[in-house]
Amino acid sequence: MALENTAFISRPESRTDSLSLPVVEKGEGPVEEAAEVFDVSDELGHVVTTDTAQPSANRSWKSKLAERQANAASDEYVKKLPRVMEKERGRFGWAKRRKRQRYVEKNGRCNVSHGNMRETYRYLTDIFTTLVDLNWRCSLFVFVMAYAITWLFFGAIWYLIAYLRGDLDHLDDETWTPCVNNVNGFISAFLFSIETETTIGYGHRVITDQCPVGTMLLLLQAILGSMVNAFMVGCMFVKISQPNKRAETLVFSKNAVISLRDDKLCLMFRVGDLRSSHIVGANMRAKLIKSKQTQEGEFIPLDQTDISVGFETGDDRLFLVSPLVISHEIDSRSPFWDMSQGQLEKDDFEMVVILEGMVEATGMTCQARSSYLADEVQWGHRFSPMMSLAEGFFDIDYGAFHQTFEVDTPSCSAHELSLAAARLEAHLYWSISSKLDEEKWEGSSLTNQSGKQLDNGKGGVVGPTFIVGEITGIQEQSGPGELNGSVTTTDQSESEA
Repeated sequence: MALENTAFISRPESRTDSLSLPVVEKGEGPVEEAAEVFDVSDELGHVVTTDTAQPSANRSWKSKLAERQANAASDEYVKKLPRVMEKERGRFGWAKRRKRQRYVEKNGRCNVSHGNMRETYRYLTDIFTTLVDLNWRCSLFVFVMAYAITWLFFGAIWYLIAYLRGDLDHLDDETWTPCVNNVNGFISAFLFSIETETTIGYGHRVITDQCPVGTMLLLLQAILGSMVNAFMVGCMFVKISQPNKRAETLVFSKNAVISLRDDKLCLMFRVGDLRSSHIVGANMRAKLIKSKQTQEGEFIPLDQTDISVGFETGDDRLFLVSPLVISHEIDSRSPFWDMSQGQLEKDDFEMVVILEGMVEATGMTCQARSSYLADEVQWGHRFSPMMSLAEGFFDIDYGAFHQTFEVDTPSCSAHELSLAAARLEAHLYWSISSKLDEEKWEGSSLTNQSGKQLDNGKGGVVGPTFIVGEITGIQEQSGPGELNGSVTTTDQSESEA
């Protein structure tokens, strides 16, 4: 917003504190010292607020309004500046990397929401599992409503029978035989329904033999009541004894580490059981969750790749009595084969670890899950020891369960480390072989210590010995100078002699 009737005057040398913007109104004389006039709107991209040289008493309402508008515009620009800078950082790519959305939370909850499901009738076909999967609030509501509705339904039927038979009109008639004794209204009929279905049987309200309809209804309510009891009590029992609560005491380390084990890079994490009742047949699995694109151009979001944690050797079957460090050897079959420390800091993946086993106390299968993002994998670290030998037992200090410490670890990838080791082995092999060949060559001299040639007893001269693999052979020479392709090592003077 440009200021109306405003000009930029070159300030005198005596004023160095602020710029002056005098306002020229209609009817006033020309402004003194009007040299070097600049338009503010042309020189600046936004409004510049300055102090005026005139006293506040001589300022008009237009100048005051213009100053207020300029101040408001300046304040609004200052407020928008952080958002503009953040937008520019995101556009030019030097903003902070957005944190990856987890596929599996640290507590094992899968961060997946199912939507737009039109075939909802499938949930009713397995109503038992549906009720078990409900949260506790909904489960308790269904539990209470199942009993309340059946009691009210059969109570209304008992009241209807008493009303239609005329039992309510003969309450004071002792010669009248009602269908149910002592049922004189809906409340008493409702109480009789509760006593019948729960098999309480106080004895005050009983059915008589003069009501066949009531007898049939009594049988029907007893059967349906047993079914409701079995169904609802079974749901509540399964929900209470769900093994996923047992997974709350199976803990995973907060971070995974990468370091050397037996001169090989390994990705490791720690798992432990806080209870004294153990997990029977514990089995460990790991999955790499990472989006990829195939050679045909198909994009696969959240592609799952197996990470070996000892399936071939049986190390994935755990005896989880004390905390264990699960190790994944980064070899040529590993998805981390070409990942270095620098690439780990830039990579974006998620590793999901799954521990399965049978609960010793209940015999039900339990599964515990956790995950590690790329920034939760520490390169060049190792887990701190947490087991010590006490008097008569092993003491586990769970205070050091998540603690790690730095160790010397190469920053290159496992592939590069393997190539370097192969080059080192090849260099040592050829160095040792060349030295051995040199010693063999020097040991098989063609002349003896007196300087004469060695004779084989047939007039031939013994040539040098060549080693090919493990076969050695001595080549004979038929005469002087005929070496059959071998190198002559004797002097000419000795051959003539």
